[in-house]
Amino acid sequence: MSNYNFQIVNGKIVSPKGIIEDGAVTVENGVITYVGSTAGIPQDVAELETVDAAGKYILPGFIDVHVHGGMLEDFSKPSKAGIDAITKLHASQGTTTMLATTMTMPKDILDEVLAEVQSYMENDMPYAQLGGVHLEGPFISPKWPGAQNPAHIVPPNKDWIEQWEEQYPGLIKQVTFAPEREGSHELIRFLRKKGIAAAAGHTDATYEDIMSAQAVGLNHSVHMFNAMTPLHHRKPGTAGAILSTPAISAEIIADGIHVHKAAIKLLASVKTDHNLLLITDAMSAAGLGNGDYMLGDLPVVVKDNVCTLKESEGTLAGSTLTMIRGFRYLIQEVGLSIERASEAASGNPARLLRMDHITGSIETGKQADLLVVDTDLELQQIWIKGRQFQE
Repeated sequence: MSNYNFQIVNGKIVSPKGIIEDGAVTVENGVITYVGSTAGIPQDVAELETVDAAGKYILPGFIDVHVHGGMLEDFSKPSKAGIDAITKLHASQGTTTMLATTMTMPKDILDEVLAEVQSYMENDMPYAQLGGVHLEGPFISPKWPGAQNPAHIVPPNKDWIEQWEEQYPGLIKQVTFAPEREGSHELIRFLRKKGIAAAAGHTDATYEDIMSAQAVGLNHSVHMFNAMTPLHHRKPGTAGAILSTPAISAEIIADGIHVHKAAIKLLASVKTDHNLLLITDAMSAAGLGNGDYMLGDLPVVVKDNVCTLKESEGTLAGSTLTMIRGFRYLIQEVGLSIERASEAASGNPARLLRMDHITGSIETGKQADLLVVDTDLELQQIWIKGRQFQE
């Protein structure tokens, strides 16, 4: 098949308007030019090479806003070959766009990461596309470091972000920090002015802290229920504030390890207005098996898909999850419809990143980031910007 020009017919299209039965998608020069019934394909595109979906689902490509690595590679120590390895692995699992997610590291290391990712994005990206950078830290709470290195934690520093934004305009798409710490409100205002997602995470915030931060622009939260003050009926904490505030979107690691499926059901029941996002939080062990690995500069042990810090037994340290596995879990274990799961995996992340005019749904004019998935929710085919992915 020639890249960038083709049509997929006889599929079940998962679209923003619901499932289109016996649907077709046409793609020309990597852009979607028609979405509708197979019978209604315009005559002037009928000569395109054809893929018969044969009743399978046609989905928008997945967008992962929180992913650290895979195949022994880590975005905190990036190289072109390393980024290729990470993006190839996750592309094979249905991710078509992702954010290069860092750890809590010294500023000079973060300088190097941003420079390397910027350089990578300036050239052709052959696999999953990097949409930018997610800085997870270093502005987090020392009380909730999780798998972040406490030695590198610093208070929120708007000047750092301002300097990076001036040097690499638009590169940083999301910053995770503890909104209760001094300087956080100044940081939030700057992030939102620049269109960067301001995300609560690794935080000791009270309910009141979160609501105060939301009033000045806090709009997102990372890996819900993990590394944050929990819900209590007299002290709602960070979790309670996020659950009760539609203006704050929430990430979820749907692997059955980080969060019980009942808690995900609760989260999904209140996050119904484009504000639930599926993420992997995948680390360098993704795509591999049991063994010893690194997350940032901390050693991690992986056993039966559970990642924990080697020197702090029981502390979860990222995951080996992939987006297609998380997508299946949301449907098969949590009970979400395929439309809701697709929204969490594609549409909502695109909105958060302000990329929904480009990708995140199957609509005319958008780039052809497409998946064909069978009725058992197994990936069959993948296209990224109209280019078919092949391992």
